[in-house]
Amino acid sequence: MRKFVSLSTGVRIEYVEQGKADGVPVIFLHGVTDSWRSFERVLPLLPPNIHAFALSQRGHGDSSRPTSGYRFADMSADLLAFLDAMGLSPAIIVGHSMGASVAHRFVVDHPDRVARVVLMGAFSTYSDPGLADFVASSIAPLTDPIAVPFAREWQLSTLARAMPADHLDAVVSETLKVPARVWREVFDGFLKTPDFTSELTKVSVPVLLMWGDRDSYALRAAQDRLLEVMPKARFIAYEGFGHAFHWEDPEQFTKDLVPFLTSRTGRDSPGAEERLKDTGPPHVHSRVCPRTNKNCSGRLCSFLCRWRLYSRLNCEALS
Repeated sequence: MRKFVSLSTGVRIEYVEQGKADGVPVIFLHGVTDSWRSFERVLPLLPPNIHAFALSQRGHGDSSRPTSGYRFADMSADLLAFLDAMGLSPAIIVGHSMGASVAHRFVVDHPDRVARVVLMGAFSTYSDPGLADFVASSIAPLTDPIAVPFAREWQLSTLARAMPADHLDAVVSETLKVPARVWREVFDGFLKTPDFTSELTKVSVPVLLMWGDRDSYALRAAQDRLLEVMPKARFIAYEGFGHAFHWEDPEQFTKDLVPFLTSRTGRDSPGAEERLKDTGPPHVHSRVCPRTNKNCSGRLCSFLCRWRLYSRLNCEALS
């Protein structure tokens, strides 16, 4: 059941809660334009000894939408206020994409409030000229209501495999809730965020990095950089999975996540890397590349091309 709480930061946050009140407290933070429903298929798979909270961050889902304040520091402040409101300290923070960056900021600023950290599809920096071009060409011109084809293509671009149609429809509907001004504010915040990965050398709690090797947004270089500054982090790479691998295979994701959440130490051998066996061919979403007018391999769409990721993706249509 959805709940709401008004925080000391002035925002009203939508969240869902499950598990035993005395269980391991775990906070789930979604990516940009998503909501708590990003983890909707994960939550039922968690054991009852995990006291899970899945939040819709400010501007997202049915949480309030302030006129400003969409930097990672603002969302980190919301997270601190949420922990205070729930009486939680410390907690495990699980963040996907934007949520991982919020977790970065939070563990640096409030290390005493964090027990462990899970970073899913994480970025090491947003200093990317291609991102700036994408924001200028595709985010800045957005108007309300957000076009359904744009929202759907945005979410499809995070996938390398199929996901249930009903859940895809659900996450697209959540994306449509985010007004154009919030898209602009959030992405402007990305562009204005300095690289703070060097601060992550201070992190002393156990860290789990999780990443799909067909992620077109958070690249392997970002994972390597994060492992460089957090050499004791455990790393799991999913072969043939995309940016939203927890949508593509929530069962496998949960199977890997739960031991980290519940183990005594939260870590294996320092710097351990696991590569999961590929469980089948990736799903291909048919698209036509706007630059070549040819079918692409399913990893590109019009705005991904404008983000100039085609050079990184080994696109068959451009070879």
